Amino acid sequence: MPELFVTNFNRNFTGVSSTAANVIRQQRKTLDLALVGRPLPGCPDPISPSAARALSRTPPPGKPFAIWHVRRNTEMRAALWARDVLRLPIRIVFTSAAQRRHSAFPRWLISRMDAVVATTEAAAGFVPHVRAVVPHGADTELFTPARDRAAAWAALGYGGTMGIATIGRVRPEKGTDLFVEAMLQLLPNLPGAVALVVGRATKEHHKFDLTLKDKVQRAGMIDRIRFIGEMPAADLPRLMQGLSLVMQLPRYEGYGMVPLEGMASGVPFVGSAAGYYDAFSAQGRCGTVVPQEMPAAAAEAAAGLLTDPDRHAAMARAAREVAETSFSAAAEAAGINAVYDQLWSSG
Repeated sequence: MPELFVTNFNRNFTGVSSTAANVIRQQRKTLDLALVGRPLPGCPDPISPSAARALSRTPPPGKPFAIWHVRRNTEMRAALWARDVLRLPIRIVFTSAAQRRHSAFPRWLISRMDAVVATTEAAAGFVPHVRAVVPHGADTELFTPARDRAAAWAALGYGGTMGIATIGRVRPEKGTDLFVEAMLQLLPNLPGAVALVVGRATKEHHKFDLTLKDKVQRAGMIDRIRFIGEMPAADLPRLMQGLSLVMQLPRYEGYGMVPLEGMASGVPFVGSAAGYYDAFSAQGRCGTVVPQEMPAAAAEAAAGLLTDPDRHAAMARAAREVAETSFSAAAEAAGINAVYDQLWSSG
């Protein structure tokens, strides 16, 4: 009988999906859990919401109730239905990463949670019932440095001698246009470097995507700034191992897992002043944070790092060390499990 039900209702693999999967892979080592909804890589096969409700009718052995851990509005609604309408013996935990005020309906949903886990102190300021601040962590067993970065990059088949990537949906909020502008400034002075835009554009951002590709084409850089679309989650660790730099320039980011997964892979980052990037940088040891909407500053930071092999090697080592010691999925799972224990011990 599961003591923990973790929901994942989004069919797309998003940043939320990634963080949930990282934690589940750790939690399944010590907890009897069930994944509810859509599959996640490296996690148990999911069960349906109706099956989760059926299993939740009776408390798990030795526990006063089961816990449902939710991360999205649809998942909060399903859990509230189970607890408040069907009167099932469950408690609901919600993870909140947003560093801005939620709209009215999500605020109401969050107010009904039994406990909230915030990913940062800033995020904690926007939600009630916060039991703990637990930063997201990277799976440092899945994301690991390559023994030979140059060979790992060559094996990917994108050409050139080094890789730079931005990863995420192609849209203005993610700053894809700022990355393209930074690469148009950087690459002419960095022979051998190839830039990758990893992610897809949804229908509403199709024109934005086409505009960027046209800009690259007109600059004669189509072979060096490559739009490779969405990549399966299982392929991301291999991609990270080949990269020399991750660059994320979002206009808004609640937390931001991409630099952290790069760090676990021994890859430094350049990022805009968003999300939790400043904390990841460890005072510049692992990455460089530049002002918002400043692609020229990002290009300059990247050039300074990629043309200095000794500095790059030192930052790569520090990135892995900080990911392991301060931002691991194991540490995140331990922090979340402590919240569960608080709820169970209070009855």
